[in-house]
Amino acid sequence: MDFRNREKAYQLLTEYTQNKSLLKHALSVEASMRAYAVKYHEDVEEFGVVGLLHDFDYERYPTPEEHTIIGAKILADEGYPPHIIRAIQAHADYNGIERQSLLERCLFACDELSGFVTAVSLVRPTKSVFDVDVASVKKKLKDKAFAKGVNREDVYQGAQELGIELDEHIAFVIQALQQAADVLELRGIEG
Repeated sequence: MDFRNREKAYQLLTEYTQNKSLLKHALSVEASMRAYAVKYHEDVEEFGVVGLLHDFDYERYPTPEEHTIIGAKILADEGYPPHIIRAIQAHADYNGIERQSLLERCLFACDELSGFVTAVSLVRPTKSVFDVDVASVKKKLKDKAFAKGVNREDVYQGAQELGIELDEHIAFVIQALQQAADVLELRGIEG
């Protein structure tokens, strides 16, 4: 089995996930992961598939006792290699897996921030990721009432684990999501 096969990964994602927001989240993390793979000269398909599948089991198995645990078994049965499964499990701190590889650190860094940038885009009058900048994301990060489900500490820690400044990380993810704006339906509406 070619674990880098995006079509197969997308089929697995949609088999376990029907919620449109969760699907969009998977696509946004995939876009960010692919962009980081290019930046760091890594395997773009591998990074993309990890981003796409990181929460594939979440809709059915959302608890810490189940999320990524049951998914890991499913991925193993599907033939995904241990390093892919480990990267997906390592994005959830409650699993207690220390992130060691660049793949693992990128997934952790992209997960919460990709979702947060999407949320910031959707509250813009135009609903466009092209109207989002670093300053607006940082301002919303300080607003604890906004996108309450996003763990701010994970956003800060993600940039730290990548060894880059938060502003650089935010700008990079914004640009990655702009490149995928049509797929993510974040091109916006006319003002």
